[in-house]
Amino acid sequence: MRKSLQLQEEMTREFGACVFDVTLDCEDGAPVGGEAEHAALVVELALNAKPQARVAVRVHPVDHPAFESDIATIAGRAGHRLVHVMLPKVERPEDVERAARALDAAGARALPLQGLIESPAAVHRAFDIAAHPRIQSLSFGLMDFVSAHGGAIPSEGMGVQGQFTHPLVVRAKLEISSACHAHGKVPSHGVVTEFRDQRAFRAAASRAANEFGYTRMWSIHPDQIRSIVELFAPSKNEIHKASQLLRAAEQAEWAPISFDGKLEDRASYRYYWHVLERAHQTGRPLPDEAREWFARSQSNGEI
Repeated sequence: MRKSLQLQEEMTREFGACVFDVTLDCEDGAPVGGEAEHAALVVELALNAKPQARVAVRVHPVDHPAFESDIATIAGRAGHRLVHVMLPKVERPEDVERAARALDAAGARALPLQGLIESPAAVHRAFDIAAHPRIQSLSFGLMDFVSAHGGAIPSEGMGVQGQFTHPLVVRAKLEISSACHAHGKVPSHGVVTEFRDQRAFRAAASRAANEFGYTRMWSIHPDQIRSIVELFAPSKNEIHKASQLLRAAEQAEWAPISFDGKLEDRASYRYYWHVLERAHQTGRPLPDEAREWFARSQSNGEI
């Protein structure tokens, strides 16, 4: 956990922006019987993180004996330093509501929740879960999802290629992504465990971003982070086009325009603004006018 926070600090200096979150793990990170001590360590790390750090925590599931104490200890003492709480094994909207009430009781009413969808039943309820106002993002727990099928999905369904081709896994990924977009939430792709084969990993990350509609992705190893940031960021050409098109639209007072021989209007303006937002969030160099737009938006409290 300390190494992850150190890497985040180094890359923040390099990119001029914090381009990834560090999620401190209580679910799999805490030894059995040592949950309270691990929660105290998470509090210490969160409170001692640099001011610009983006630190989150994954607590135990709502039906685990340590869930309530996780929330009371971590959110109660360090909630103001966290960017979100990750809730694993979300099965239904009621799980989110229970977690929201626990956060409120701990004095962390403004802290958003992110949910981890890990079962066929949870996939079935993904749209209802995404609709909860406290949910900020949904992620897909691939390995637990495959295991929940009792061998009906072969082990290849967890691999770097099979997870993008097996029909049940593909359906789950698309349901989660679609649910998030339907409710204005962030779909976050799960981990790819093949961290040694960079070529295979990059191909998987590219498919997650460009074919499955995911706008963020988890890493399981530090070597994956730069590839994720690069592949989920818009290209230089996309950034240039978005900036030029929006400048022309602004000059036309956002009326429809002709740009490169095509009709553009408010629908495409929103699309290209999202391109610039992704560039801004991933530390990509922006043209002067785009930097001015973001400075203006931030001063007005719009982003």
